[in-house]
Amino acid sequence: MAKNNARLDAPLGRGAVRQKPVSRDRFGRFTEWIARAMGTPAFLLLLSLFCVLWIGWNTLMPDSVRFDDAALGFTALTLMLSLQASYAAPLILLAQNRQDDRDRVQIEQDRQRAERNLADTEYLAREIVALRMSLEERNAQAVTRDVLRQELKALLAELEDTPDKKS
Repeated sequence: MAKNNARLDAPLGRGAVRQKPVSRDRFGRFTEWIARAMGTPAFLLLLSLFCVLWIGWNTLMPDSVRFDDAALGFTALTLMLSLQASYAAPLILLAQNRQDDRDRVQIEQDRQRAERNLADTEYLAREIVALRMSLEERNAQAVTRDVLRQELKALLAELEDTPDKKS
């Protein structure tokens, strides 16, 4: 008989078997799959077919092969359906809780995205206002052709009116 000398600081050998821990996410996905399956028409049809076959078998077959008595109100069928319902409700609630968690995360991401969009929009609006103001300043300082002509004419007239110093 070999001793199990597994050490925490050494890797497991080839013969060692690791048990993979059961993932809560895997169970959550399973519950969601069950909840989705229970909400389909196929599930309702299969459950109805199961009940019809159960009742038909226990009503029409000879007494020797019946397993649930119709005189007692199909007690075993009632217990089976109660068991199915007792598991269905918590599984549906688990799936709903997971969906609520996903919705909360999505809402938070949407809120953050909206805040970033608002900040970007405000920044762009400030930049546009700054560009407009700088263009207005340039236009106010810009010399138009008519203004330049008037200034040049005024200077020319002033030069003509002043006597020449050489003469």
